[in-house]
Amino acid sequence: MKTFCLTLVMLGLAASHVAAVGWKLVWSDEFNYQGLPDPAKWGYETGFVRNHESQYYTQARLENARVENGHLVLECRKEHFTPANHAMVEYTAASITTQAKVGWQYGRIEVRAKLPHGKGVWPAIWTLGTNITTLGWPRCGEIDLMEFVGKEPGGIHGTVHYAIAGQHQSDGGTLQTNRPFDDFHVYAIEWTPERIDFYYDTTKYHTVALSKADQGAGNPFRAPHYLILNFALGGDWGGPFDDAILPQQFLVDYVRIYQSPDSK
Repeated sequence: MKTFCLTLVMLGLAASHVAAVGWKLVWSDEFNYQGLPDPAKWGYETGFVRNHESQYYTQARLENARVENGHLVLECRKEHFTPANHAMVEYTAASITTQAKVGWQYGRIEVRAKLPHGKGVWPAIWTLGTNITTLGWPRCGEIDLMEFVGKEPGGIHGTVHYAIAGQHQSDGGTLQTNRPFDDFHVYAIEWTPERIDFYYDTTKYHTVALSKADQGAGNPFRAPHYLILNFALGGDWGGPFDDAILPQQFLVDYVRIYQSPDSK
């Protein structure tokens, strides 16, 4: 797996999106192709993975994860689908990840996306420490660039999760905005050795000092993370949902990772 060490530099802002001026683009997916997500960049979570959610995550299935018209489409569907070696399921969706392919430590992670809407939807853009297989969660660390729950249609959430003395800790912020699902927006973090800043378009709405998670040499935010894009339904936070909202699509225009030209 490739790992980049990224550092922060000044940003320039363009009229319709956040443009990284003076940054070096080290990894991206512009989704300017057709078919399944690029297998050199993305893998899949499969099954019923977490949080008592209702969707079954499928693998390499166009109905749930595809690239078309310049966008990644993660689609949550109500259907009768029988996975291999599994009983029939009623709801399907997709979660794609860079785990075991590429990870990053520090820098600007930027995703331009259009959210689904309706009670019960729970799309997310987030990271986990690449050492999760040895440390487990939450010791590996988690950075939620964006979480949106349809039952709170005006809120965009950015959060970190970690452990201190074996106990789960979190630090999060919420931006109240107007119908964020009506258009594409940029969801980003700027992650330095000192802090993580959370952005919605050009608005910085939350900051976390990395020192909050210091555990000697074990701070999970001073180590590489991999990226996850997923569309969950219901579950512990998504809550009850109405079948009538389905199908719904989580659209991603691009994913871009930047570093400064002089980073090592």
